[in-house]
Amino acid sequence: FTRLTPEDRLLPAFAGVNVPVVICGRTHMQFDRMIGKTRIVNAGSVGMPYGETGAFWLLLGPDVHLRHTPYDLAKAASRIRDTNYPQAEEFAARNVLQTPSEEEMLERFTP
Repeated sequence: FTRLTPEDRLLPAFAGVNVPVVICGRTHMQFDRMIGKTRIVNAGSVGMPYGETGAFWLLLGPDVHLRHTPYDLAKAASRIRDTNYPQAEEFAARNVLQTPSEEEMLERFTP
């Protein structure tokens, strides 16, 4: 789910949750929202973000702090290409140097 998924679709999934904060992932898009009385936070993605490039992460403490750290994309792509990963070139091009737009991915992930 994403920051745009309607709350009424998500309420059943979190109905039995008795903690104030849930950290989730999968969609690679950072968000912080309330579902009922539960705060739901997606840390984002360090290596495959959608939209803006860089590392999206969060700092947990007494509160939740969403963070973004830019990094040298060309150097990261070069390091990926230097590995034995069979699809390294394609991965570096499509997920590091030019990421899919957030709008495109929201369309795919939001029911």
